[in-house]
Amino acid sequence: MIKEKNIKEEFVSTLSHEIRTPLTSIKGFCQTMLNSWDLIDDNKKKEFLSIILNQSQRLINLVENVLNVAKIDSEFDKVILSKVDINKVIKNCINIVSMNYKDFDFKLSEYPHELYSLCDSDKTQQILINILDNAAKYSRNSKKIEIKTSLKNDYCLVSIVNHGSYIEKEDKEKIFEKFYRVDSYITSSAQGSGLGLYIVKTLIDKMNGYIEVKSSKEELKTEFLIYFPVYEVEKLTKNIGV
Repeated sequence: MIKEKNIKEEFVSTLSHEIRTPLTSIKGFCQTMLNSWDLIDDNKKKEFLSIILNQSQRLINLVENVLNVAKIDSEFDKVILSKVDINKVIKNCINIVSMNYKDFDFKLSEYPHELYSLCDSDKTQQILINILDNAAKYSRNSKKIEIKTSLKNDYCLVSIVNHGSYIEKEDKEKIFEKFYRVDSYITSSAQGSGLGLYIVKTLIDKMNGYIEVKSSKEELKTEFLIYFPVYEVEKLTKNIGV
């Protein structure tokens, strides 16, 4: 009980810091522009507005994560299972995430056959966007994200690999826990509340899938493997001759 209380207190402290930082930045640049509008050239104004926009989005993402945690922990959060084209969803997610990482190379190796999962379309997109954003955020010096879709047994498998960082062995399972933060990875120079991976795992569990993480210190890379249940397994494997 004491340990859980300390973790929650640390989470609240971290969350407070994460909220104050973008708000302080937004307020500061707004004040500067209001007080010195005529003295600032157009290029600087655009730069300041871009910072305000980025910090606003950071704040929105943080609030959404907190609200999502509250929602998925409640009994009212239901999944709506349907036939979902995984290749199509991952392409849409790449398009969305790449808008925030325009200098990144999101390389997709697409499964050559139809790949349908029995899952919740909106929650699947939420999961994949979260992992893709996480991969880009922690790529550090690398600008390449490798994505691969495949069929493995009764699952549609999505592999997402980033380079330039790794997760210690003892932290691989803990990173999916609520309130857990890893000093060497989650709390590095990258910004975030540490809630994203808890949300991801909870949603995957609700759709009868699972997630794994592999990380290599020698190669400085991390791979997230997301398994979504296949839609109509027997018919799908028969059609492609597996």
